[in-house]
Amino acid sequence: MRIKGKNDKTLSYMIERKLLLGDEAVALGAVHAGISGVYAYPGTPSTEITEYIQTHAPEVRSRWCTNEKTAMEAALGMSYAGKRALVCMKHVGMNVAADAFVNSAITGVNGGVVVLAADDPSMHSSQNEQDSRFYGKFAMIPILEPSTQQEAYDIMPYAFSLSEELKLPVLLRIVTRLAHSRAGVVVGKAQPQNPLHLDNERTHWVLLPGNARRQYASLVEKQPLLLASSEKSPYNKSVFREQKSELGIIACGIAYNYIMENQPKEHGFPVLKISQYPLPEALIKELANQCESLLIAEDGQPLVEEQVKGLLGSNYPIKGRLTGDLPRMGELTPDSVGKALGIEQTPAFAVAQHIVARPPALCQGCGHRDVYDALNKVVAEYEDARIFGDIGCYTLGALPPFRSIDSCVDMGASITMAKGAADAGAHPSIAVIGDSTFTHSGMTGLLDAINDHSPITVIISDNLTTAMTGGQDSAGTNKFEAICLGLGVEPEHLHVVVPLPKNMEEITHILRQEIEYKGVSVIIPRRECMQTLKRKLRNKK
Repeated sequence: MRIKGKNDKTLSYMIERKLLLGDEAVALGAVHAGISGVYAYPGTPSTEITEYIQTHAPEVRSRWCTNEKTAMEAALGMSYAGKRALVCMKHVGMNVAADAFVNSAITGVNGGVVVLAADDPSMHSSQNEQDSRFYGKFAMIPILEPSTQQEAYDIMPYAFSLSEELKLPVLLRIVTRLAHSRAGVVVGKAQPQNPLHLDNERTHWVLLPGNARRQYASLVEKQPLLLASSEKSPYNKSVFREQKSELGIIACGIAYNYIMENQPKEHGFPVLKISQYPLPEALIKELANQCESLLIAEDGQPLVEEQVKGLLGSNYPIKGRLTGDLPRMGELTPDSVGKALGIEQTPAFAVAQHIVARPPALCQGCGHRDVYDALNKVVAEYEDARIFGDIGCYTLGALPPFRSIDSCVDMGASITMAKGAADAGAHPSIAVIGDSTFTHSGMTGLLDAINDHSPITVIISDNLTTAMTGGQDSAGTNKFEAICLGLGVEPEHLHVVVPLPKNMEEITHILRQEIEYKGVSVIIPRRECMQTLKRKLRNKK
């Protein structure tokens, strides 16, 4: 690329530019920041970050973790050794990692730790649309929220340096639209990995109450440093500054793009872009002093809107999600932001009429289909049978044509909900859980049921992969029989079947037999996912 310098002299140098998903920009930025490990459990919209690192940076230690908690703890161990680590998960994974995550703010870090939480406003592939910024605020650590793919790449070295400077983990929050959209990204050179440097200070890693109280006091004392860093952050900036304005705008993360798309070319509203937290209070007060009111645009819950109300007082007019000027639920769009700015919206395309909805369905030939066919045949013989489901592609068994599942709450809930229903007297009480979900958080529920000799039937539908997120390795592949026996399932009540129509008589016979057993039984229908099988056959060709 040629760029003209002063006095019309021409500077000639090459700049590498890549077309990247937001997830890929985060991944490459982390690699170039010198990470030594990435720890994650697959979950949309975060999965592509770890996949990109696994494909493009073999020097970085990576293997899919059993769940988000183990991922967070492994990253802390790498940090203890002085090296940089990235932890990746979707927003509901933060709930699983919360114990280690919140306590990591008390222990602090040695090597830099960045925790990536990919939020899913509008619940494109999630049970809720919780906002991970609350976790960062709760833990009292810095939060970064890039607005573009370029910023997602650039912010990674900054995040790791900030983590090591403050000796705290840093939460990096992105949303689905940023994670899964592409843009050109100018990339730089990679930093070397940190050398091994074990932490010799024991007390702050041992959270006995006496140590924890001192560490917590230290965390509280650091809060002015976090605020000062946010006030001077290059990722918090003011644009379109004028002396006085009827309206000012605070735009957080990706919402900044929607604001700028709706800004007039001249005489636009004053805007404060926020991509680093805690909130830069001085910058907010400065904006408020030159404006009669503020609009808060944030993709997620009204975290900033509530804080700004508290900062400026109840008499200062604040608009946003709480006031109805922006939608209370779901992700923001350029149109919803434009409407909040008083810009008349005209649909670009006519709304299609008489389009029949096509809900998602299990793949043709999928083993889960045969499992549900067998289950439906057997439970039809019982008036009050209940089937408790779990998180995975097999959750589609709740939809037509099967309508087999009566619940789906969170990872691992099928077994423990089945146990609770059985404790209440429900019969038969059946749990359906996938292979990856079982090792993620189903094993402990099974142990509870075994210890209580609960009359439940557990079906571990094993397709030999983590299918819903694209076919990543499943932590328990080829280990499930040993795990179940080790937990205490009686060998005569542990069965492995092949879910195929020709085996339907055998499967239904085993189901009827185990439903009537007054204890814990486990049935493992095992057949490879059709999608991973197709990929293997293509690769062989």
